[in-house]
Amino acid sequence: MTRSQLVAEHLPLLRRYARALTGSQSSGDAYVGAMLEALLQDPALLDEQHGARAGLFRLFTRIWNSVSLNDESEIATLPMPPERRLSNITPLPRQAFLLLSLEGFPEEEVAYILGTDVGETRRLADAAGREMAAEIATDVLIIEDETFIAMDLESLVRNLGHNVIGVARTHSDAVALAKNKKPGLILADIQLADGSSGLDAVNELLKTFEVPVVFITAYPERFLTGERPEPAFLISKPFQPAMVSAVASQALFFQRNSRNRTPKAGAA
Repeated sequence: MTRSQLVAEHLPLLRRYARALTGSQSSGDAYVGAMLEALLQDPALLDEQHGARAGLFRLFTRIWNSVSLNDESEIATLPMPPERRLSNITPLPRQAFLLLSLEGFPEEEVAYILGTDVGETRRLADAAGREMAAEIATDVLIIEDETFIAMDLESLVRNLGHNVIGVARTHSDAVALAKNKKPGLILADIQLADGSSGLDAVNELLKTFEVPVVFITAYPERFLTGERPEPAFLISKPFQPAMVSAVASQALFFQRNSRNRTPKAGAA
């Protein structure tokens, strides 16, 4: 397999990680694009000591962490996500948390990616977990037609301190539930058994109110092509509880920061 093929193989999941870290598809893809440009200019930047995937994440991390928070001129063509300046959770702990929980890297490879040791990696992940656990609880709508998966999600969400307002198994059920009580977070399957679409249901709901959404699908590669607008937060089936917890926390984290940046009515 050529180097370009290796990069292409791991690029979709790197894009997922990048958008989870930045909070949006456009910002995440911009950082991935910057990494690819650097790699094209100097292929030796890809260190495959722990394999191509870990090497790509390590290079991406170098790009992400090397961007100055104070000098916008360094990245004139690279949108700076405001979360990097405003977040109460510093980037490095969130990186450790996501690399372990979302991407499933072992601690040794996370330490390699971040340029730390295993002890520091654990400390960083624990710090992020504690801060994310302090998020205000919210009402959650689950859109999932598979009974056992819906039960697992409902139990997980309640254990995280949230309230489940209902489980919708079809597009119409989701719209009806959301009309009665607007959720603060949506966990949505994309393909529902009756032929309807969780993605369509979410798009309809987003026309009337703003809410963070985490999509759950057995076919994530179909939504990580870069050919169209894509979900910012995406989880693969089968999922691990820690993965759902990490991504849901990220989604709520960015939503909270977005609201904090919105001026209050009447403010100067």
